[in-house]
Parts: sequence; structure tokens; C-alpha cells
Amino acid sequence: MNCWYLIRIAVAGLAVCPTVLAEDTSPESVFASRIKPIFDSPDPSSCVQCHLSAVDLKDYILPSSVDTFLSLRAQGMINTDSPSESKILHLIAMGDSDPDALSRRIHAKNRKAEFEAFAAWIKACCSDEELLAREPPKSPSAGPAVSNAVIRHSRKDRVLDSFIRNVWSQRMRCFPCHTPAELNVDNPMHKKPIERHRDFVKKYGARMNIFKATPRETMRTLITDSRKLREDQLPLINIAEPRESLLVLKPTAKLPPKTASGELEQPSSIVPVSHMGGIKMHKGDQSYKAWMMWLEDYAKSITNEYGSEDQLPRDNWYPTQHVIRIKGLPEDWPSFEKVQIFVHRWNPDSNEWSDTPAAFTQAVVTPRKIVNGSLFVLASSDQRALLSSEGTDLKPSRVQLKLYLDRDKRLEDSPVLLLNDRKPDAITEADAKFGVGFKNADVIEGVSELTK
Repeated sequence: MNCWYLIRIAVAGLAVCPTVLAEDTSPESVFASRIKPIFDSPDPSSCVQCHLSAVDLKDYILPSSVDTFLSLRAQGMINTDSPSESKILHLIAMGDSDPDALSRRIHAKNRKAEFEAFAAWIKACCSDEELLAREPPKSPSAGPAVSNAVIRHSRKDRVLDSFIRNVWSQRMRCFPCHTPAELNVDNPMHKKPIERHRDFVKKYGARMNIFKATPRETMRTLITDSRKLREDQLPLINIAEPRESLLVLKPTAKLPPKTASGELEQPSSIVPVSHMGGIKMHKGDQSYKAWMMWLEDYAKSITNEYGSEDQLPRDNWYPTQHVIRIKGLPEDWPSFEKVQIFVHRWNPDSNEWSDTPAAFTQAVVTPRKIVNGSLFVLASSDQRALLSSEGTDLKPSRVQLKLYLDRDKRLEDSPVLLLNDRKPDAITEADAKFGVGFKNADVIEGVSELTK
């Protein structure tokens, strides 16, 4: 029999029985064909576009269609009156407004597939009168295992904001070798820095250009580098041990040793690390503390170490260009010991010093018994009277400075620790102008030692 004849018969039969071609649009069928594959997939969902960790679309899916729907509806994630406006669809679609164009483009296909799958399934569920009439089960509940605060903390935009405040704000420590975007060919003062940068790039390659044109691009590059494991180089971000990140090891390292002929050896990017630029920050200063804050927080976020809101760091430091210099520290304070200075404002309404510090810095005691440090504002609603209209600069005012010496070496175990949870070691007062830069630093002579 002619095969074309058979095909014509088959097609005719289908035309007579259209139910053979009808798609099963029941909630269970849509769930099995479109939602279950997301649940079973070993690949992360599009949530990774906006979050480092803490949440995955799989968290919102239970083994059965009924349990998933009832649980999500009970949590307000599904709008039965207007299915297309369901909250879970809004969460999936948030990636469409990601300011990171590259990330938005990379995840577009996956995000679209997830959105369409959930939209079709929710529509099917909301068309099932019997399902709508059912009471929600007492357990289990679909959703992430952590709180919304932890989920928000893992958002990349929150991590970027922290990066800008803690790392990007201190990038000029690395000028000009690692900051090509800061070099201006029209600036005569940059002639030699440009030549120096050009020589280093020629010798060591494009890896010199750590800080890119924008903080977003810089952070993306650092994160990408952290995923590369090399035998001859530690990662810029060491997830397993943040303090072993090249990002802080290099600027705190000395020049490489000299050869027998007096030439400097090649700098090392493994322990012991050496830096052709020499020491650019000390492990006790405010820049090191800020960089370690971001590195430790990033590492814990990416590895899902935050299980509850009380484990999250406050991360409320905002950099300023105000510098405090205190001279005449006690002679028995060891040179190069770490010390933290907290700034408390005078409250004319209550006629007393504020208990909550408005700013702080961290530095080391110099051999001349001096301490210098750039201030970080500690964001707090009750400190607004001390802040400028921009919200980060301090207004001139009468201040009390409390000094905390790291006598017990607590910062060795926790570089981001604040020491003001005890009685201060010394105290002083001043009329602070809060100028810009070291040339306009507030210089205070002497302190009153309180503890031994």
C-alpha cells in the first residue's frame, strides 16, 4: 500500500478525533512537564543572577503540584484573583531590571523559561475550582530555609554597595599601578605614574589592572578570578581563607628580596607574598579593616554560612576623607599595636556625650606615639545631627574620642571586630573641624589614660 495513502488516513483520523491532539492543561500535568524539571535540575536557577546564595527557585517547589500550590498560596506568593500578578512571578521577573546588562543577557533564556513555566502552572491551578477550595496543609512549607533578611543580604546589589564603600573607596592606595582608569593623560602630574603603569603592564601583563573603570566591573573581575585555582598564584579573593586573598596580601607585603647582584627578585604571589609596590597598607589600619570586612562577608555569603539574621554583619561603615591624628599617646603603648578611635558627639539637648559613636577609625601606634586614621561614619538614625546634607561627611562639632588598644590581640582572630564593647583605654576631647585629607586633619595633643 502506498505510504502516502497511509499518512492521509492517519491525518484524517486525527481530524475526526481532535481529543488525541489536545494538550493536558491540568495543574498536575503542567507541573510534571514544566515545574518538576526545574526542581530536578542539578543546575542553579536564575536566582543566581541577583543572589550569591541563600535562595533558589527550587526552594519554592515541593514534590507534588497540590502541596506546592497550597503552600505558595498560603504565603501570598500566588494571587488567585489575578494569577499573572502573583508574587513569585514578580520575583522571577526581577532579573529583567538588573542594572548589570551582561548578567541580564546571560540569564535571559533561563529566566524566560522559568517565568513561562510558573505562569502556565499558576494559571492552570487557579482554573481548578476543587483545588482553590482546598485548605492549605500544615506542613511542609515551600520556600527558602533562611529569613528574608539573609536572602536580601546575599543580593549582588547589596554586595556591590558594600564593595563600593569598603574596597572601591580605598582604591587609590593602589594608584597608579593597579588603577588605569584613574590615570589622566591631560594631567601633567600623571606623566610619571602613566609611565610607571605602562612599564609594569609590559612586564607583568594585564593582571596589573585590578581596578577597572567601574566598581561593578571590578567586583565582577575579582569574583571571576576567585574561581580560578592556580599553583603559582593565590586568588585575589580566597573564599576558603579570606585573609589569604591576594587583594590584601599584596598591599601589606614588602618588596621582594634582592639577588646577589642587587636586583629585586620577581614578586611572589604565593606565600610568602612579596609586592613590587611595597607596603601600601598595614594590617592594622582602616583600609585593611574595610577590605577584610568585604572579603569575609563575601566569602560567608557565597558559601551560605549565614543561617539567621543575627549572624549578619552590621556593615554600616561609610568612608569619609576626614582624618584624626592624636599625638602624645602613653609611652607604654607598644609601637605598631592596633588601636581603634571612636567619635562621640556632644548632645546639647541632653547636655551629655552621645553613647552611640558617630564614626570610628583603626590604625597603629607609631614609634613616636602618634595614631592617624581616616574616619568611617557609622550609619545610625540618631547621628543625623552630626552629618552633612550628603549624609556621609561630618559637621564641625565638639567631640569626645575614645581609644581602645588591642591589648588582647582580639583583632588577630577577627580583623573586622569593633573593640568598643568594653571600657576605653584612653579618652580625649576636641573641637573637630572635620576637614578633607591629611593636610586638614584634626590634630589632638594628648589623651587621658583610663586603664592599664
